[in-house]
Amino acid sequence: MSEKLTDIFAIDVFNETRMAERLPKKTYAALKKTIENGDDLDPSVAEIVANAMKDWAIERGATHYSHWFQPMTGITAEKHDSFISPTNDGKVIMEFSGKELVKGEPDASSFPSGGLRATFEARGYTAWDCTSPAFLREDAAGVTLCIPTAFCSYTGEALDMKTPLLRSMEAISAQAVRILKLFGHEDVKRVTTSVGPEQEYFLVDKDKYMKRQDLIFAGRTLFGTMPPKGQEMEDHYYGSIKEKIATFMRELNVELWKMGVTAKTQHNEAAPAQHELAPIYATANIASDHNQLIMECMKRVASHHGLACLLHEKPFEGVNGSGKHNNWSMVTNTGKNVLDPGKTPHENVQFLLFLSAVLQAVDEHADLLRISAANPGNDHRLGADEAPPAIISVFIGSQLEDVLSQLIETGEAKSCKEGGKLNIGVHTLPELKKDATDRNRTSPFAFTGNKFEFRMVASSMSIAMANTVLNTIVADVLDRMADELEQAEDFDLAIHDLIKKSLTDHNRIVFNGNGYAEAWVKEAERRGLPNIKNMVDAIPALTTKKAIDLFGKHHIFTPVELHSRAEVLYESYSKTINIEAKTMISMAGVQFIPAVINYIKKLADSINAVKAAAPDIDVSVQTELLKETSKLLSKAEAARKKLEAVVKEASSMGEGADQAAFFRDKVVPAMEELRAPIDALEQIVDKELWPVPTYGDLLFEV
Repeated sequence: MSEKLTDIFAIDVFNETRMAERLPKKTYAALKKTIENGDDLDPSVAEIVANAMKDWAIERGATHYSHWFQPMTGITAEKHDSFISPTNDGKVIMEFSGKELVKGEPDASSFPSGGLRATFEARGYTAWDCTSPAFLREDAAGVTLCIPTAFCSYTGEALDMKTPLLRSMEAISAQAVRILKLFGHEDVKRVTTSVGPEQEYFLVDKDKYMKRQDLIFAGRTLFGTMPPKGQEMEDHYYGSIKEKIATFMRELNVELWKMGVTAKTQHNEAAPAQHELAPIYATANIASDHNQLIMECMKRVASHHGLACLLHEKPFEGVNGSGKHNNWSMVTNTGKNVLDPGKTPHENVQFLLFLSAVLQAVDEHADLLRISAANPGNDHRLGADEAPPAIISVFIGSQLEDVLSQLIETGEAKSCKEGGKLNIGVHTLPELKKDATDRNRTSPFAFTGNKFEFRMVASSMSIAMANTVLNTIVADVLDRMADELEQAEDFDLAIHDLIKKSLTDHNRIVFNGNGYAEAWVKEAERRGLPNIKNMVDAIPALTTKKAIDLFGKHHIFTPVELHSRAEVLYESYSKTINIEAKTMISMAGVQFIPAVINYIKKLADSINAVKAAAPDIDVSVQTELLKETSKLLSKAEAARKKLEAVVKEASSMGEGADQAAFFRDKVVPAMEELRAPIDALEQIVDKELWPVPTYGDLLFEV
């Protein structure tokens, strides 16, 4: 298997190995300079690359190519064109030009644009992102050459997730290089952000999935009660993987490996039917592309095995939801991780400066980090004793907390706690090297050895926005630090003073305790940390003067692009809740209420039959059950009508923030009001009459 794996890994990727094999040396060198140093792309290079890429793809069976891009839907988009070109003799040849590689023209008015594009302003462009390698994807359509691209409007505004991410990567690289040169690292030309996103997901039986409108239309169950057993026995987490799931995972791994995705870790997660996949780190741009491929591939492969993959943050009420832990670090072109503290972090001034820069950035822009991880599904997950709370704080561990305390108090750290050895107490077991600090799963932003783990990101989201924000806010702090240090007469004194001041001013963001505790909510409020509990409240952070100045300074977003994204998010929230509410109305009206009426009729018929056969037999139990069921039915129908009315009212609220707030404040509570009696009825009505698969069916019968 190891030989086979090495043979198939990246077999469907036009990576550096294939480029070196198929491109002239000068062309390859020029393209590599563009990829590694950010040099402008020579059009003549694109022409040669396009021809080589086309020949390779055709040899592998490709008939079509596609500009693969990531609009503000959060998922990917593509339009397929064949390689054929007609000749005068009525035949065709296979062609692919540099122009076709570099530029495409999809319709820009049908994607979310937040007002950047109107229906009559349809032109948009896709532009080849040569920093992310092209790949082949084989499915029912055949083999397609997919070319990662950026997506912009006719007037030049970014309409996608990739373009701002690429801009932010250039920004943080430029500022980190300035800092490193002050430390004497003249060989450092570029700093890249390295990202490893862990992906959580659920797998359920496809036939059962297809019997639930809520799963089909909303991606989550809008009704349902927990079976007698949930996750309380903790037997699913890291448990033995069922054969059907293992077969799915095997095919998923192979498909991902072929496309160059370094799928590394797989295991059962905490909730029943929940699992996780984690890749090896890649640069932020490639990691973002790969995560999109992972999500797409999970859904496609699941169907091959009679399964449905659920990526929603909270598919089932009562068990853990899914997130996407975004592990983030900074690595130089010489291979050094600037967030690696080394064995003596108290003496590692360079590390302490970068650490303080990240802490300062998170404290100054917690609101932006919060919105970067916000979607309607995450509102159900954050702070639910299964995921980080909505309050942004940073866990740094006891070792670094001790170092920081010394720096704040005296301006100098003379020691640090060491990990030592861990003796388990069994002679036949090895003595383990103990880490200097514990881990904290309740922290939304935790330092975990040589990286930060942003645990708040939603499972169905693109990671692009989270990393765009992270890169930008850290770049901004590094920029200000570099300005100050470059003017310093005594660099050593200036850097110690700068670190001490930064840590002192922003120490409030550090919290190593239990993020689930009620006491932390009060403590965070005392510290002045924001507690933004839902997506609608988080969106305004994008359009504050502070945010506009920040993103404008580093050329990440223009004011128009920021306002457009806020509008897209408001619209996305409203549409999501509207779909969920309409699905609930439909399910209640055509499935649950008729099923309950049928049950009531059977119950009433049974009571009458018993009374007729034996008038002296006690039917009080059946009668009470009939009364209770009828009462719940009345509540359900009243709640259904109420939800129908508020959904209709929401449509008259206009668009944007006001409508989103109405959906949050009026529609969501009305949805909960409808769910309550239906869920209660599920516990009463004969299972054979219940019209949809239950939680027990979905979570335990895979």
